[in-house]
Amino acid sequence: MALPLCLWWPPTIPTTCCNARRTRPRPGPTCVLPGRCVTKPIAAQGDAYQAGFAQRWGHLRHPHVRALAWLLDAPDLLDRAAPQWQGQVATLGPVGSAVAGWLAALDQQPGALEAALGQHRQTRLGKYAEQLMAFYFAAQGQLHAHGLQVRASRNDTVGEFDFLLRAGAGLHHLEFATKFYLLDASAGSDFSGLVGPNLADTLGAKMRKIFQQQLTLATHPAAQALLPAPVTSAQALVKGWLFYPPQVAPCMGGISGAHCHGYWMSRSAAQQLPGDLFVLLPRLQWLAPARLPLSGAGQSLVLSKAELLLALDDHQAQARAPVMVAHLAEQGDSLVEVRRGFVVPDAWPEQARQRRQSGALPV
Repeated sequence: MALPLCLWWPPTIPTTCCNARRTRPRPGPTCVLPGRCVTKPIAAQGDAYQAGFAQRWGHLRHPHVRALAWLLDAPDLLDRAAPQWQGQVATLGPVGSAVAGWLAALDQQPGALEAALGQHRQTRLGKYAEQLMAFYFAAQGQLHAHGLQVRASRNDTVGEFDFLLRAGAGLHHLEFATKFYLLDASAGSDFSGLVGPNLADTLGAKMRKIFQQQLTLATHPAAQALLPAPVTSAQALVKGWLFYPPQVAPCMGGISGAHCHGYWMSRSAAQQLPGDLFVLLPRLQWLAPARLPLSGAGQSLVLSKAELLLALDDHQAQARAPVMVAHLAEQGDSLVEVRRGFVVPDAWPEQARQRRQSGALPV
């Protein structure tokens, strides 16, 4: 009787064959049986968004271009249809073929993007994301102004327009945010329980600021004096990732059902992390799913499970802050992210509770 072919194709990482209880001890896609290579496809190993991103944008190599592709491609964090947003949530919609081609060309010749970023090199993730979006809006011929400050007087700043985009005879005011929050279930399952990793803010506080203050900026007399045309609409474009404790479903009213999400767990629980290959992501690499070449300098960043646990201990002994961990799998000539999450110090939940009680953490 002929042996059946393996079920999974294309190959990704070596694992248990679908036709035989056997694994390979060394890297490289090879089946233990004749026929096609074995191993679980990316979608079977991790989260759905990362799998889709790898399929749509796996050809992109430049890190800034990949980050921009994520900003354009990622699902909106907020549910546009939710009544609390009152129609003020913006969306970019699906990435069309023209923009996809533009990104592919930019990946081959990224000089213009590098020059734009190099003028004001950022260390803050939110400002970095803004720069990427400003480059995109300018390239599409939509940008009127980015980061336009409004002052009532020399020492009195009223606010700042993130983006003013051309919209017919008027302007469209777009407030832009890229946020990362962890659900502290002990504080509730609403926006006040979604806490920044550094315990400085909550999604609830951020959304109130955007929708109750920032989106009304164009009505201020000092703003109207700056504008060459009326602001005909004002909306918020919010991207990001939310992180949930294990076994907690990524579902919340007002949040898009398709939003990017991961897990969070304490350092003591990290012993149970699944997977064999990992990388720690510095803050400016939190946007797009990670990609590292199989050969070259990137390999020095790849960690085994034992190395990951030691690196977490070293990092948290110095910074005592949550660490972003990406789980990796082999795809073609690269290692790509299939899952991500925060590993927090064991004391982090108690610190969150104390900051909330003291009023240092807004709700």
